[in-house]
Amino acid sequence: MEMKNILLDTNAFSSLGRGDLSVKKVIETADKVLIPVIVIGELLYGFKNGSKEDINRELLSKFLNIEGIEVLNTSLETAEIFSDIMIELKQKGTPIPSNDIWIAALGIETGSVIITRDNHFIHISKARIWNQI
Repeated sequence: MEMKNILLDTNAFSSLGRGDLSVKKVIETADKVLIPVIVIGELLYGFKNGSKEDINRELLSKFLNIEGIEVLNTSLETAEIFSDIMIELKQKGTPIPSNDIWIAALGIETGSVIITRDNHFIHISKARIWNQI
């Protein structure tokens, strides 16, 4: 699977922070690395609930300042794709967390491969997934 543009799910960033070399390699070979603002929100929530908030915030800040890393916001197009995914999942009877639907919608909108450990993304027909973490 060609991975010029990749989009990081929350658990991919966490794996990277734990030194996962497979995620590091994917990031190093991508032309563009996108990180949804939704993922940043989930990360900040985790940082605030953990014992290393300051250290984790610093690591995230450094990561976001690397050339080629782009924070991705939602748009009206994202909302349209989100609603299509919701309908697809309802018809299949396979609900997944709302934040992951937003992340998938951004991946579809940008044509990016979503880097994740979550297998439930496979229920979204148009999503391109890499989950070899």
